[in-house]
Amino acid sequence: MTQRGSTRNASVQVWQAYLNNRTKRARDGRFLVLGQRAIARALETDWPLETLVYRLGTPEPSVWARQVIDSSGVPSVGLVPELMAELAEPAESVPELVAVAVLRHTELEDFAPGSVADPPVVVVIDRPSSALRLGALLRSAAAYGAAGVIVTGSGADHFDPQAVRASDGALFAVPVFRVPGPERVLAFRDALEARGLDPRIVGSDDRGGMALDELDFGGATILVLGDERDTLGSAWAPVCDELVSIPTHGTLGAPSAAAVALYEISRQRRALR
Repeated sequence: MTQRGSTRNASVQVWQAYLNNRTKRARDGRFLVLGQRAIARALETDWPLETLVYRLGTPEPSVWARQVIDSSGVPSVGLVPELMAELAEPAESVPELVAVAVLRHTELEDFAPGSVADPPVVVVIDRPSSALRLGALLRSAAAYGAAGVIVTGSGADHFDPQAVRASDGALFAVPVFRVPGPERVLAFRDALEARGLDPRIVGSDDRGGMALDELDFGGATILVLGDERDTLGSAWAPVCDELVSIPTHGTLGAPSAAAVALYEISRQRRALR
C-alpha cells in the first residue's frame, strides 16, 4: 500500500525523532535505516521493516528504489523533498528511500554459536562512544565471519542511524548483544565451556601483552577491545586469559584493531585448513 504526503504530520515528526533520540527509538521499538546497502541487507536478511518512505518529485526514484517499493511487500509512503530532508543525517543529501525498521533484541543467554569443529569468534567492544566507530566495527566483524558482537557498559547505540549506515548493513547480518559488564561475558564464556568449546578471553591492549600474531587463535575466542584507543578498561584486565598487542607506531581505535585482529584469526584458521 502506497500513500503520498506533502505536509508535515505526526508520523514525520516521530520518524525524524528516531534520527537522534535514543530514548524514543527504544520506547517505540523502531529505528531508521538509511543508505542503499543497509536497506538491501535488511531485506536480504528478512529483518522486519514497517514502512518504506520515499522521495516524491524529481529526480525520479532509481531503478533499485522503485524495485524495492514495488516488490518488497513493505507499505510505502511518499513524501515531498522538503519532508524527506528531515529524515536525512546532518550534511547528507535528501535520501530517496528510508526504511522504518523494528528493533529486535536477543538475549546473550540464548546465544549458542559455533561448535567444537567450528569454534566461534565473538567480539566484545567496551563502552563505545561513537556510533560511527561502532558501525565500522560491526562491518569488520561481519566481513571476517565473527559469530556475534557484544557491547558492554554504556555507549553508542547500535540502532543509531549512523551506526546502521556505517555498518554497511552488517547490523542485520551479525547478532549484537548489550550487557552491563564483564560478569555477563564471563557467564557466556562458561556456557561455551559447558558445550566443550574451551574458549579463551583475549584482550587487545596496546600497553602490553604478546604480539597478536604470536598467539594461537585456533580455538573459540572472545576478543575484547577498548573504544577510542586500543586500550582496555581496568575492569577487563583480570578477566582476560591473554593480552595481545598490535605492533604499530601509534594507537588504533576499536574498528581498526578489530579488523587487524580478526584478519589474523582468519589467516591462522585458513592456514590450519
